[in-house]
Amino acid sequence: MLAWGAVNALPPSPSRPQVAFTLDYSGGWGSVGKPVWKTFRNVCGPYRGPQLPYLVAACTAPDGSHWALQRWRRSQANYGLPPWKKGHGDLELRLSHWTGPVAVLEAWTDWYYNGRWHHLFGRLTYRGRPVHGFATTPNGEPLDSYGRVLYLDVLDSALGPGWRRENGFVARRPTGAFCYGFVPHTAPTGERRPAANGRRYRLSVSGPGVTPDVVWEGEGVPDFDPEDPAHREHEERMTALQRELFGGHPGCRP
Repeated sequence: MLAWGAVNALPPSPSRPQVAFTLDYSGGWGSVGKPVWKTFRNVCGPYRGPQLPYLVAACTAPDGSHWALQRWRRSQANYGLPPWKKGHGDLELRLSHWTGPVAVLEAWTDWYYNGRWHHLFGRLTYRGRPVHGFATTPNGEPLDSYGRVLYLDVLDSALGPGWRRENGFVARRPTGAFCYGFVPHTAPTGERRPAANGRRYRLSVSGPGVTPDVVWEGEGVPDFDPEDPAHREHEERMTALQRELFGGHPGCRP
């Protein structure tokens, strides 16, 4: 496969598309009429960029830009269900080309609804600016080249032992913030699924533009105890942080 024509990412814009590779899966036959991949000489040197998750291979080019291949199961059935449609559980090979820093994914855990449910929230940024799209389908899938879905996996939860896919959701406009409550859900299959707060959480997301995919992983919190001063203090700090991150967004509120 040949890939060219893109590096890094643009900040969200409703008037111009995000950067994207031009791809030729035929090794050159489709774009120039001959197998040019056979003539390429490798000039990429040892990788000098940041540590990356799901890494297969990476290198640093003479111009200082980085190339990387990452592989992970982006599409999975939500709520810990077995695969029920084509593509669930498939390994995807993902290509990136960038200079400088990669996207920053931050997340925190607390409780909501007066401590009844567990809660996760955070933000996605790139070079200090929010990452978000401008429209989604009713199911929450991005309708433009800027939107990014964050995929949430839970470890040792009511869904079962080990890592299980709980859900996916987008970073919100205009702040790049997101929030998720661990409550019971009805799956697309019609099955009722339990609240799946776990021992640990993992968020994986495709980087903006053609930058690398990034991951956050962190500990869950115990069930809320209103008599525990540490729990009350933690919730107060997290509520203040949410007010700062969400900026009054109606979809995410403390």
